[in-house]
Amino acid sequence: MKQPPLITPSQIVVPAAERHTASNGTSIYAINCPEYEVVRISFVFHAGTITQCHPFAASATANMLAEGTELYSSQQIAEKLDYYGSYFDINIDRDYAYITFCCLSKFFTQTAEVIEQVILHPTFPESEVETYKAKRKQQLSIERRKVETLARENFARAMFGDSHPYGISYSEERYDTLSSEILRNHYSRCYTAERCMVVCSGTISEEVLSRTRQIAEQLSSSPLLDTITIPTFDTTHDVRINHSGAVQSSIRMGRMLFPRTHEDFIPMQVLATLLGGYFGSRLMQNLREQNGFTYGVFSAMVNFQQAGYLAIATQVGKEITERALGEIAHEIDQLRTTLVEQEELELVKNIMAGEMMRILDGPFGIADVTTENILCGFDNSHIQHNLERIRQTTPDEILSLAQRYLNPADLVTVVVGDFE
Repeated sequence: MKQPPLITPSQIVVPAAERHTASNGTSIYAINCPEYEVVRISFVFHAGTITQCHPFAASATANMLAEGTELYSSQQIAEKLDYYGSYFDINIDRDYAYITFCCLSKFFTQTAEVIEQVILHPTFPESEVETYKAKRKQQLSIERRKVETLARENFARAMFGDSHPYGISYSEERYDTLSSEILRNHYSRCYTAERCMVVCSGTISEEVLSRTRQIAEQLSSSPLLDTITIPTFDTTHDVRINHSGAVQSSIRMGRMLFPRTHEDFIPMQVLATLLGGYFGSRLMQNLREQNGFTYGVFSAMVNFQQAGYLAIATQVGKEITERALGEIAHEIDQLRTTLVEQEELELVKNIMAGEMMRILDGPFGIADVTTENILCGFDNSHIQHNLERIRQTTPDEILSLAQRYLNPADLVTVVVGDFE
């Protein structure tokens, strides 16, 4: 058999998002891909945890939207969506809540009836809220027995400070203080026209666009948006948390950098991928292949609305924790002192280009990237810019970035394990 030629993409062509504006000012972005007989509608609200006035209110509100509306119970919503092969997904992060519905294009009309109820008329029934509270409280209690969960929470706290919305975490007992009234208040504050945008992808007919606009135009309007005071970052550089009985240590390392709009974000993504962003990365070769310290280690750039940071994560046996930390430090030092070989850098660039192609294969992935671009103030032409910026990254630039941004004194290190 003859191996097919390896083709490295030099250009990525992505459909532009066509912007429409509802009468209440809500932006609706349509990405028409008529070759796919599906429709996906994503309502994106600036309603993440940074906007909440009560612990767990943001996630609870988003997750309870479909647990009862003016016309349908939670069971009826589930049955209606299931009957037509439709589904919805809730995702919430520090800044935004994403409410996404997917259906076959031929069943959009029926699915839109459910969309309208979930987005516009949730009732947050007290009985459903009580069930949700008990379930989530138990889940969080179980999760916090894991060193990985404790490391993730403490890394955010060390990075941003325990009073900053990006760093704060609450005890599971705070679920007991939630109520239907708190969820309704969060909904009325944050699920408004001014805090919303809609991204549609798939077969976007005039009927789909018109019905989506009709739903969006019913969102309430709040001319005066409330503001929440955000404290400054308060970074702690070294944190060790003892977790008796743990057989592994969970390690988080990184440092505060910048959001995606910064000129160095893309080349720092290249650096992060080189360091620990793919299976053959330097950290994987060292910690897994050479030393057998871990099954996996990963590094990546993380982007929030108000901040961005580099994060390295792994779990190792407790007896070799310090050796693993030393090897991570060694790989970082290598990036700061030695030029990366061009062949290795080209491999990383090809992997990143291939991953971009994979993500953009289909209307759903295109919609996800479009949403992220819009939230960062870009349009889809920025995708080609990102590809070109990856291609332009040189060994000298990697060295310069590592020297500038990976000073050991600037790194935050959090380790959770049994130190006794």
